[in-house]
Amino acid sequence: MVKVAESSHSNLGKIEIAPEVLTIIASIATSEIKGLEGHFKEIKNLSVEKITKKQLSRGIKVDTKDDGIHIDVYCSLSYGVNISETARKIQTTIYNSLTTMTTIVPSQINVHITHIESTN
Repeated sequence: MVKVAESSHSNLGKIEIAPEVLTIIASIATSEIKGLEGHFKEIKNLSVEKITKKQLSRGIKVDTKDDGIHIDVYCSLSYGVNISETARKIQTTIYNSLTTMTTIVPSQINVHITHIESTN
């Protein structure tokens, strides 16, 4: 479990978030980016009710380490997109989603481009 830093001085208890939740947030955020192919594109085209937990965890790896949260994204891009711009957008989108929804600031968001798909 990942502990969420408390921003108030309330004594109501602690908040913990399972790493799987961070994986789901990162996966949904990544699916919104133009130029992505494969399973992230499939997630974008499915209704929320039809998305399985397995689909959401595919291509995203979340590790909790002593120095913070490390996220690895393995993705396929469309031929012709600017790779570095798209990878940076993936990092920014995941960072913004996680910090907004959980107040957790990831230490690393590593993007691994595993394939380029042609438009044939």
